[in-house]
Amino acid sequence: MELLRTHIGRSLRSARNSQGRTLREVARQARVSLGYLSEVERGQKEASSELLNSICQALDLELSAVLTTVARELVSYELVDAVKLTVVDAA
Repeated sequence: MELLRTHIGRSLRSARNSQGRTLREVARQARVSLGYLSEVERGQKEASSELLNSICQALDLELSAVLTTVARELVSYELVDAVKLTVVDAA
């Protein structure tokens, strides 16, 4: 199972790319370092709610909308993983 930060990062990167914006541009507007934003997008850093909100504002996104989208993705992944489970009889 992927970590929450991986899903959040993927969502932020997707939004940035769909807007045709660079890491540098969004990092500057969000007032975070370029390296830090890159790590958040790659799911390597767990950003605080304040920093996530700043990044979302720079992308003209609502933090709640990003979290709702990510929550739906997680539910979908869990359902797919549940289907893959195999029950083994211990007897």
